[in-house]
Amino acid sequence: MRRTALAALLVVALGSGCAHQPRPGVAPSPAPKRGVRALQTDLASYYRVPAFANAVWGVLVTSLKTGDVLYAQNPRTFLMPASNMKVITMAAAAERLGWDYTFQTRVVATGPVENGVLKGDIVVVGSGDPSLGGRPGETAEVFDGWADEIRAKGITAIEGRVIGDDNAFDDDGLGAGWAWDYLADGYATPVSGLEFNENVVQVIVKPGASVGDPATAEARPDASGLLVECVAKTVARDGETDLNLARLPGSRVLRVSGTVALGRTDVTRTASVDNPTAFMVAALRRALTAKGVVVSGDAIDVDTLPAAPDVANAQTLVVHTSPTLAQIGKVLLKASQNLYAETFLRALGRPATGQGPATSAAGIKAVQDTLKSWGIPPDRYLQVDGSGLSRYNYLTADVLVSVLTRMYTDTRHRAAFSDGLPLAGVDGSIAGRMKNTKAQGNARAKTGSISNARALSGYVTSADGEPLVFSMIVNNFNVPQSDADAIIDRAVVRLAEFRR
Repeated sequence: MRRTALAALLVVALGSGCAHQPRPGVAPSPAPKRGVRALQTDLASYYRVPAFANAVWGVLVTSLKTGDVLYAQNPRTFLMPASNMKVITMAAAAERLGWDYTFQTRVVATGPVENGVLKGDIVVVGSGDPSLGGRPGETAEVFDGWADEIRAKGITAIEGRVIGDDNAFDDDGLGAGWAWDYLADGYATPVSGLEFNENVVQVIVKPGASVGDPATAEARPDASGLLVECVAKTVARDGETDLNLARLPGSRVLRVSGTVALGRTDVTRTASVDNPTAFMVAALRRALTAKGVVVSGDAIDVDTLPAAPDVANAQTLVVHTSPTLAQIGKVLLKASQNLYAETFLRALGRPATGQGPATSAAGIKAVQDTLKSWGIPPDRYLQVDGSGLSRYNYLTADVLVSVLTRMYTDTRHRAAFSDGLPLAGVDGSIAGRMKNTKAQGNARAKTGSISNARALSGYVTSADGEPLVFSMIVNNFNVPQSDADAIIDRAVVRLAEFRR
């Protein structure tokens, strides 16, 4: 068996699921007053600022030592959680699948090998491994290793095709309520039973030679299946580089519009592919060819065939095992990686019989059953996807605190779950926040961000050494999201400064 290099997974980029926003600095307050009442007065004043007069806050802070509620504001009000939904998905996956859970991908041969020639197809049978190929922008060597293993079995030519069998998952790759206008972006890529390079390509955009000239764009790696149509224009050197990606569901045409400044050489955007399975097997076919294995047939998605090939008795050529859920879960939480969350949700929905594809609906039912066993009934939240990208999701601060408390108090989960969360001022999606405060290197929390919604939920230790759990969600504001961050960060810093 081969494992994807863990180092490739843990080079965590920011904002895969949460929007990039300016990260406000938070200055420590001068000697805050002691006591719970002083804490409550301060927190209430933070959330009452005029700029958020029309917003709705849901906040809950409790002590993990005593169970005391230290502060509450609309703790049971339904709010859009954005990527705080990942807290729920990750917790349920850890409970039902276990931190040692892995995804397995098999490469099999459907015919005999005669004089180095495979008289048939090779079929890649996936289980939804989201880590296959590492993180975007890295050099993926996994298929080179597969090609070496295939050659080591005496195969130098394949008369058939390279077929991707993605039937471990259903074909509903997009989440309910995902908006059409962001489906081209890398954070909204469809889920598949076969995934590679997080199902995204890098779109490199270059300006023309003069102001007003058309820009050019290309997608890498090659053979993504996308047809790039660039209508962006070149503007002056001091002009704004502002690009938009657009692609309708089911379309291979990626339209790049907007402006790029003259002389720019570093303009890159991440785009989702239309068919992850076709993308994956095309990359494998290229690797085989590069290693000297002659492939006569095309790389194809199994869904284009009248019937899936029978692989029950096929010869196994390669077995690839992912890192554990604990390891790849760090990418989900720290980078807020939507694809991982949607994959974990479907993994929760695998049929117990092993027959038929996993679905997001079955995964949501598994999450409901898990939360119900923890005393959280389904009428206290609404989940429609695993990542929080949909605006149809609703959580409460109370539910988030309940789940976070469960993960903290259960010795099976505390270390792996806490280690996976972003650490304030240090890494993940809060690496640039709460620096030079008592929360830096202390608060561990999951961010959430979609339009007009911001959230942060996690753990922080008070100045007395008391572990606290908190959830802060705000919806329905019309000021910059960095303003919401500033309030939330000030509140978390105040919790880190808190003394009874």
